[in-house]
Amino acid sequence: MASEETDAPRAIGSAPPLSRKTIRARRAFLLKALAVGVGIGVLVTAFRWFTYDRDWVTTDNAFVSGNIIPVQADATGVVAKVLAEETQLVKKGDVLIQLDAQRARAALGQAEAELARAVRNVGALYANRRQVCQKIGARAAVRERTRHDLARYRKAATSGAASGQILQNTEDTLAAQEADLREARAEYQAIESRVGGVELVKHPDIELAKARFNDAYIEYLRQNIRAPATGYVAKRRVQVGQRVRPGDQIMNIVPLDHLWVEANLWENRMERIRPGQPALIKVDLYGSSALFHGTVEGLVPGSGSVFATLPPDNATGNFIRIVQRVPVRIAIDPEELKKTPLRPGLSTVTSINVSAEPKTMNESIVKTAAGEYATEVFDKDLEEARARAQKIVRENLVGGANAGDGACAAAAD
Repeated sequence: MASEETDAPRAIGSAPPLSRKTIRARRAFLLKALAVGVGIGVLVTAFRWFTYDRDWVTTDNAFVSGNIIPVQADATGVVAKVLAEETQLVKKGDVLIQLDAQRARAALGQAEAELARAVRNVGALYANRRQVCQKIGARAAVRERTRHDLARYRKAATSGAASGQILQNTEDTLAAQEADLREARAEYQAIESRVGGVELVKHPDIELAKARFNDAYIEYLRQNIRAPATGYVAKRRVQVGQRVRPGDQIMNIVPLDHLWVEANLWENRMERIRPGQPALIKVDLYGSSALFHGTVEGLVPGSGSVFATLPPDNATGNFIRIVQRVPVRIAIDPEELKKTPLRPGLSTVTSINVSAEPKTMNESIVKTAAGEYATEVFDKDLEEARARAQKIVRENLVGGANAGDGACAAAAD
């Protein structure tokens, strides 16, 4: 039976068995192919490392960043108009929100009236000083006349031409007049203590009223909430009829003409990163169709973990060593931003050419020359308020700015 199974014919269509020689030949071919593939891979990897990778540091933990400028209320009021909406481009100084200014206008009118009253009160005080000065002069003249009469009566009394009664009455009159003169001088000193050594228009009462008027005027102007910078509106948070207070968040403004990339690199790849090195940036939004060029501006002075809300405390028993990442700021060519717009938060793949090391690691070439780093929209508010206050002072000033200035000669006798 065994011989019959061995000698039985093969099934039709079955492959003939492979010989050992054929198997060894195929095995040798596959091993050679594998060796050649590994060799080619090693050569390609070595070639790429020598020609590119050793001079470039690449990371996909990199994102587009920019200035997100908060717009906050600086006055109390009810929103009357919303003049800017999300995605809208606004210019520096444009009015974004208008508040109902009726209360602010009423407060401004009260401050204006108080300033006018202060000017008139101080003017009356200076006029009183002039009046008391004239009173001192008149009383001093009357006293001098009485002194002369007393001298004549004393001479006449020796010869009997003047009675003792007349002499006594004249002496009593002189004493009363001197008392009146001292009273007038004391009154003058009381007024002088309030106005002495200062011009009428610079009197403290007027300055205080002017300061209150300036504050009320600025409060009135701030009923119009203006854009501190040019950019696009994002995250509007107010509606018509909503009451806002100073510090309430109104919206954000995002300038898109000044953006940069924040690349978070492993600390063990930071050795050769230096400011001034060129970078290539590929943004996921455009893929490989757009390649941005940038420049390393500086290295953040600390890893991301130390600036976290809950920074790590490594002085504990449960310490785990974790390789940290250090943020690197990379400027983007502004001309390329004009042609190919970007948005903060977009993901990128960023490569830095570390072959050039023109600067030290702690140097920085960041500039703050962009428009969003300074605003002038509030500079003229106080200047305008002061001009308005000076006009009110001039309109309520009687006798000129120097009326009543100068010392009273009669008060010094």
